[in-house]
Amino acid sequence: MDNRDAVSAFLRSRRDKITPEQAGLPTYGQRRVPGLRRGEVATLAGVSVEYYTRLERGNLQGVSDSVLDTLAHALRLDDTERMYLYDLARAAGPAPQTRAPRRESRPTVRPSVARIVDGMPELPAYVMNNRLDALAANPLGRALYSEMYADPTCGANVVRFAFFNSAARRFYTDWERMARFAVGALRIEAGKNPYDRELSNLIGELSTRSDAFRVMWGSHDVHVFRESTKRLNHPLVGELELDQETLSLPDESGLSVVVYSAPPRTAAEDGLKLLASWSATTGQEQDAQSTSNPPPRQA
Repeated sequence: MDNRDAVSAFLRSRRDKITPEQAGLPTYGQRRVPGLRRGEVATLAGVSVEYYTRLERGNLQGVSDSVLDTLAHALRLDDTERMYLYDLARAAGPAPQTRAPRRESRPTVRPSVARIVDGMPELPAYVMNNRLDALAANPLGRALYSEMYADPTCGANVVRFAFFNSAARRFYTDWERMARFAVGALRIEAGKNPYDRELSNLIGELSTRSDAFRVMWGSHDVHVFRESTKRLNHPLVGELELDQETLSLPDESGLSVVVYSAPPRTAAEDGLKLLASWSATTGQEQDAQSTSNPPPRQA
């Protein structure tokens, strides 16, 4: 197993998106390709057609940073796409058994990180891994994503929720934008870790069960979660427009802390307060039920 197919498909998809006019190249006669020809990309990158053909066939092993830079410039890659190209080149090295040990596939949430998340009772927050699993969440975070947590088939995975649960298309006001961002984030991770079996299994499951995911995955677009504005339609409190910050932990775990907030004196702030009150009441009811119905004592 290697990443040649991913490399080839990504380079072709970027080449197809650029017209000769955008690249400042003259056009003559009828063209058979939607974007640039291989020879045109080679000219823009300052390499031979034969060399670029080798690259587009998926062979990035040993390619220098300077060539990657000129190729990224020729294909007009943005910062995220350029990073993805470098990840593909790094992953095109030796087979996994000759590489240094990778980070564990199921990193645990450190107690200190869990305390930080729980210490923000007025802000929905959760810890996310590179497969977009919500590994830990504070009560308000669980209340915000109550429909995801109520569906056992989602496994507390944001992408499964987006594509498998019909409620997600109402919950995410701009569902398609969110879905494309999530797919692009998985594409980035697949470029970094092509031998991550759990990630490959997740992508295979999504591709098999969702036509929408399969189409978006085939676009080879990439995305990195940073700051953004999320417009949500919660079943209890209605529409919420929240700011999202994704903070990567400074270690090798690949975990991030995702925090939502609302600007002061907005309807979204009132909605979060109402959701927090509901979450606290629900938690108290569950605690009372647990106290009134204790587990049977062991003989």
